[in-house]
Amino acid sequence: MLLFRSEGHIDAWCRARGQNRGAVFTPQQMWVVAEEWFSRRLAPDWRRHTPEEAQSLFERAGLTGDFWRLS
Repeated sequence: MLLFRSEGHIDAWCRARGQNRGAVFTPQQMWVVAEEWFSRRLAPDWRRHTPEEAQSLFERAGLTGDFWRLS
């Protein structure tokens, strides 16, 4: 994961390195996912998210498209 300050910086970084632009998400989207993904991680009854639950979480965070599709 790389952090950039703007969409323009992403594009400039990709051009300078001959890279295709990959999946991009905002800090807010990352927070939505991280908060739910890890909030109960230390609970005794914690269990891994199912693919369906993970997909729903991505969609609630606005992460859509082929990169974020789990099935």
